[in-house]
Amino acid sequence: MSAIDELITELSRLPTIGRKSAMRLTYHLLRQPAAQSRRLAEALVALVERVRPCDTCFNLTEAAQCAICADPRRDRALICVVEEASDIATIERTGEYRGVYHVLGGRLAPLDGIGPSQLTIAPLVSRVAQTGAREVIVATNPTLEGDATALYLSDQLRSSGVTVSRLARGLPMGSDLE
Repeated sequence: MSAIDELITELSRLPTIGRKSAMRLTYHLLRQPAAQSRRLAEALVALVERVRPCDTCFNLTEAAQCAICADPRRDRALICVVEEASDIATIERTGEYRGVYHVLGGRLAPLDGIGPSQLTIAPLVSRVAQTGAREVIVATNPTLEGDATALYLSDQLRSSGVTVSRLARGLPMGSDLE
């Protein structure tokens, strides 16, 4: 396989990038100075080598703790549970939420083989017990899987005595948090 075909194949594996868009991107990169393409390649390598899940909330970070968990001004008794790290940026853009987060790494989807053990549910339950959190806000997407995940989390957290609330009741079914 040629280098061009290889890059087109790899780019077309990205979300929302079809083969035609991957071809346009590939030929665009070929028209750029080599230094610019090298910077892109170096940024991708740095991403893979340096970014990891936060030890506390599983947000993406380059340090042991993400900037949100490290911020002493955050209310640690208020935990917002999201499906993916990208959902944090959506909530943070509102400028209204001052608690901390917990990233599940997806949602329950038994047909896709994603059960509780594939998500960070056990660390969440442990975290709630250890920190004495007063409220957990479940901000999963309003889909069947998101609702099932919210229900499962509520059941798992019931014995801890924490208040479990649900975000996004006004969003249309099948949409996403963003």
